[in-house]
Amino acid sequence: MKKAAIYIRVSTDAQREEGYSIDAQKEALAAYCKAKGIKSYDFYIDGGFTGSNIERPEMQRLIGDIKNSLIDCVLVYKLDRLSRSQKDTLYLIEDVFNPYGVAFMSLNENMDTSTPHGRAMLGILSAFAQLERENIRERTRMGMKERVKSGLWMGGGRIPYGYDYDKKQGILVPNAESENVRKMYDLYLEGNSFSKIAQIMGMKYDRQVMMILSRKSNAGFIVYNDEEYKGQHEALISLETYQKTMDLMRDRSVVRETSGNYLFTGLIYCGKCGAKMRYQKWGKKSGDVKIICYSLDKNKPYLIKDPNCDNTKLWAADVEDAVIKDLFSFSVKLTSVEEKKSSDLSVTEILTRQYDDVSKKIKRLYNLYSEDSDDILLETINDLKKQLLDIQRQIEVEQERNAISDKIEKVKKSLSTLKETWEYMTAPEKKNLVRSCIEKIVITDNNVEVFYKFGNLA
Repeated sequence: MKKAAIYIRVSTDAQREEGYSIDAQKEALAAYCKAKGIKSYDFYIDGGFTGSNIERPEMQRLIGDIKNSLIDCVLVYKLDRLSRSQKDTLYLIEDVFNPYGVAFMSLNENMDTSTPHGRAMLGILSAFAQLERENIRERTRMGMKERVKSGLWMGGGRIPYGYDYDKKQGILVPNAESENVRKMYDLYLEGNSFSKIAQIMGMKYDRQVMMILSRKSNAGFIVYNDEEYKGQHEALISLETYQKTMDLMRDRSVVRETSGNYLFTGLIYCGKCGAKMRYQKWGKKSGDVKIICYSLDKNKPYLIKDPNCDNTKLWAADVEDAVIKDLFSFSVKLTSVEEKKSSDLSVTEILTRQYDDVSKKIKRLYNLYSEDSDDILLETINDLKKQLLDIQRQIEVEQERNAISDKIEKVKKSLSTLKETWEYMTAPEKKNLVRSCIEKIVITDNNVEVFYKFGNLA
């Protein structure tokens, strides 16, 4: 048996507002059903959920029941209980309720979408609900900016390592880990790397160390929307120490970029344990570099797949020569693939024309329906909207296919003269080209296998 759905939503703040509690909404809507002679209904209640989106458990259950044709009508206490987003409100009405013949009623606004007047009011009221939400967000942002300008912390979320948040004072307070923060700055300025500091401090990732050292809150500042404000909290380090650390990070970054500009960094994997492989200096000569498995690198335990991995350590120059040779061979195969037919491009154009034609039909039928609420017109509109959705999906598939084809064409163009231009390309140009067509490189003992992003075309 079909029935009515009574949808109730309360946000955390709204629960404290008179007339918006769950019990108050249930009582008012149940009384409305009784007055209208609606005997069969069920409650769908989302407690403590925002109205800014429809990703709510009971809302999703309601949508599912509607699509299973279990609901005749949906009732809410007020329009913004359904959603505070104009886009989501119109989506629910036009793409969920209407296609399944479900009427929508709002008690507070005296709205009934089964009438032309009700549908017109819906657009107006949902626009005001959206405006109210945006005003609330703007006031919140302004309040937050004034808060940090006065030196108070932004709130309880994402507290920096080394601090606790004092809600009563509204400031950060150093905790037992604050000494660890000071120690990290000392270690870094002494010349230790991020990975070495992570190992000393018992942290899993070297990136954690970098992020902690980069926080200016450690020097007594608050950064909000890319602007800096002097905080009221106690600084763990001096501003001078922070600036020295940032300068050293920049200097080391330049060194890494010039000395670690290897061609296949990040693309090489171990064929035995599956871990990534890396370049490592091997010997006294500047060009002596081997490629080894990260499972053998104790400084980064989170990258270890098999501590007993016995994969061969190959010379980087030999691996690069083998991959470049394979790349040249691949370029010949790829450029010989049949060119994309020009007729393929016309498919999207044809579908777009069909989409425009159906859209115009729907607009004309809506105009007729506003003058005469004929059920046959509404049924035709719903059929055309389903047809429109199907055309849109076909257009998206074609656009995605064409985008991939365009990407392939660009790569093919670059590879067409690869042998002639390779030696004249700069290191960054070579790296960009390599990453545009190589998915990964797998080394198993003395065997080097190259996997291409467009390998199925070659």
